[in-house]
Amino acid sequence: MNKFLATSVLALSVTLSGSALASGFQAGGGFQGPGIQPSTVAQALEMRDDSAVVLNGQIEKSLGNEKYLFKDATGSITVEIDNDDWRGLNVTPQDTVTIQGEIDKDLFKTEVDVDTISLKK
Repeated sequence: MNKFLATSVLALSVTLSGSALASGFQAGGGFQGPGIQPSTVAQALEMRDDSAVVLNGQIEKSLGNEKYLFKDATGSITVEIDNDDWRGLNVTPQDTVTIQGEIDKDLFKTEVDVDTISLKK
């Protein structure tokens, strides 16, 4: 009887999981709605350490060690983009991108530690 019950529960579990996937449910989703409004580089340079930031602009050049010079109409800032955060995206200095991350501020510099990068739509 216990084997039958365990088998039945497993079959029901597999059926429900398959139904959920078939109906459009996808694991790993997230919030879909308003978020942090984009800032300018000039505004980002004035933000506090660890503040969340969204910037739109261009990556001018690589500075080495996963650091890049990012610019918009108000100025330039160094951004750090870990190799795995590119997720296969190829970007040129002519592309406008959106970056999301946190301000990394110390006594002598302000940078953005980038969490995600995407081509601006």
